Amino acid sequence: MFDTIKKELQKIIIGQDELIEALLIALLTNSHLLIEGPPGVAKTTAIKALAKVLELEFKRVQFTPDLLPSDIIGAEIINLKTNEFTLKKGPIFTNLLLADEINRASPKVQSALLEAMAEGQVTIGNETFFLNEPFIVLATQNPIEQSGTYPLPEAQLDRFFAKITLTLPKIEDEFIFIQKESKKELQKLEKIASKEDIFAMQKQLNNIHIDKEVLLYLLQIIEATREPSKYDLDEFEEFIAFGVSPRGSIDLLKTAKAIALLSNKDYVHPSHISKAAYLTLNHRILLNYKAKAKAITPFMMIEKILQKVPIP
Repeated sequence: MFDTIKKELQKIIIGQDELIEALLIALLTNSHLLIEGPPGVAKTTAIKALAKVLELEFKRVQFTPDLLPSDIIGAEIINLKTNEFTLKKGPIFTNLLLADEINRASPKVQSALLEAMAEGQVTIGNETFFLNEPFIVLATQNPIEQSGTYPLPEAQLDRFFAKITLTLPKIEDEFIFIQKESKKELQKLEKIASKEDIFAMQKQLNNIHIDKEVLLYLLQIIEATREPSKYDLDEFEEFIAFGVSPRGSIDLLKTAKAIALLSNKDYVHPSHISKAAYLTLNHRILLNYKAKAKAITPFMMIEKILQKVPIP
């Protein structure tokens, strides 16, 4: 079924196989995904295509500087005739929530998503409401160097299992995309799976085996982001502000299992972990101003860590 879903998405998402795989991993692990890239690289189109192929409820919120938390989660509204409050649910009550250009809204609004992303619930007034299952936030953001954007707070970044960065397409991919766009291919996508199929796929992750030695390898990679000198990476010691959190360890394991499943394997191989590391750790390694001054990036650190940590 994974291959069928992938082929259907490739009708619309041209030359972005990394994005398709990340969307499938988010689906399998019931996790949230952050997609960064310049405008016009089909970030929004890809998420719409996923919703149509899976026939999931889909809502979109355009994040702007004047957006309020109640615009996302909803609010209690008083009825002046009866003097009673009624609940107006926000767009967060859905399966796939597209948070479009999330970093254009203020940190106060961004934080409104935290409870929903972490607990699958929201609190409106004095009452708590559970969200639909599956509930996945697929957020897009423009590069934070652009004007009018706000960097996401660390606590919120940690709620995304992965952050992927898209670039402008190659000319041959853009040629195909423009031809398909003129034919309105999005409307022709077929439903491939139902909610029940998705839940069944998610349960398959529990059957993916990971050996103790391979699990230790995973944890050593995490430890190397916190104590690089322990793994002969002294050159990075002065650049790290914070290493990867325990939530990052959990997401790395879930992502590695999802990659194994998508590769038709019933066990986690060290190569699955190294591939997952680039997805799940890149946005979780927080570097200080010294690293920025010397153009040191989290990607460079992950690459070095994978070279130094012994493979079982």
